[in-house]
Amino acid sequence: MADQTALSSALLDYLRNESLRECELLRELREETSTYPMGQAMQIMAEEGQFLALLVKITNAQVIVEVGTFTGYSTLCMAQALPQNGQLITCDITRRWPATGRRYWQQAGVDDRIDLRIGDAVDTLANLLRERGPGSIDMVFIDADKASYRTYYESALLLTRPGGLIIIDNTLLFGRVINNGDNSPETVAIRELNSFLLTDDRVDLSMLPMADGITLARKK
Repeated sequence: MADQTALSSALLDYLRNESLRECELLRELREETSTYPMGQAMQIMAEEGQFLALLVKITNAQVIVEVGTFTGYSTLCMAQALPQNGQLITCDITRRWPATGRRYWQQAGVDDRIDLRIGDAVDTLANLLRERGPGSIDMVFIDADKASYRTYYESALLLTRPGGLIIIDNTLLFGRVINNGDNSPETVAIRELNSFLLTDDRVDLSMLPMADGITLARKK
């Protein structure tokens, strides 16, 4: 059995040249974000954005919740993949970074599909559960503060319909999950979540060795 192929810079360039279909607006948003403090570290890779869009279409998602907007690159990827009557509810703790994304959402003509909510994500998810009820969401993408991932996951599981998909980003956390000397709150939280998910029989599970680790959990 072959091991995972290591992606050198040349092989990653090949992958992008032969597979990536990034529109001009997405490229411009990604490049603008890279100029901000921590912009490159916090933004998803372009190929992950394309993967998210494909998952929207595969699952026939109509309503999506995104936990963690940042500058809205992943938001735009998923919103473009939604049908015209679809809705993406995205939340962030501040308006500062999503304001960048808003300009691109408007240019792409998908701003009307995006419901931006500002505030603590725990509160936003609780409000959505009250507004819409359990099992009302098709897909949830979690990419926010890592220490709260377990809380976000449990709320997402309540919100997601049976057969719906929860996508959790950064589950390898730049390799820190295997550094026994790293006991920072975010590293411990990701380690504990990964171990918990392995035994959570409420979902079908796959952790992908892509980008910084992407875990897919399909609600049974």
